[in-house]
Amino acid sequence: MTREKPTGAQDEWTTYLLRIRDERDEAAFIALFRHFAPRVKAFLMRSGTDASLAEECAQEVMTAVWHKAAQFDPARASVATWIFTIARNRKIDALRKQRRPEPEDLPWGPEAEPDQAEVVGLRQECEHLGQALSALPDKQRDLIEKAYFGDLSHREIADATGLPLGTIKSRIRLALDRLRHAMDPKT
Repeated sequence: MTREKPTGAQDEWTTYLLRIRDERDEAAFIALFRHFAPRVKAFLMRSGTDASLAEECAQEVMTAVWHKAAQFDPARASVATWIFTIARNRKIDALRKQRRPEPEDLPWGPEAEPDQAEVVGLRQECEHLGQALSALPDKQRDLIEKAYFGDLSHREIADATGLPLGTIKSRIRLALDRLRHAMDPKT
């Protein structure tokens, strides 16, 4: 393969990335790095990332370009689009990592005892829900139990019971409406 520069910037970057992909061409990578790394950093800083994180992300992006060059397909995206998509994804990953609490920040030890009034209120609400469930027609109660206690999807319930999917959904909707009214403290 000749080392001549192709015409047009887009063709040039594609050729360089294909050289990286096919030949692990370090000179082509250096050219891509010199062009795209500062632009990726500027892109990240314009989107609100501080300079040090933007620099770190830009380095990670360009490392990913080297390692993932085999995944580049010029028919699907331009080199710039491909690189800036990697940059956007790295930025999102970095922001998620910043928001994730470190293990030393997590509370350790026994949890505080719940307020007794909350415990009594929750117990009463559970009893009320049990009474409301038992007051449902058998067909509706059975479907609610399968959906919420059996953790089955509507489709799985339809397959298990042989009932049409629309019937399953209607009965569950009616049952939930009855439960909502039964649990409403105003009634």
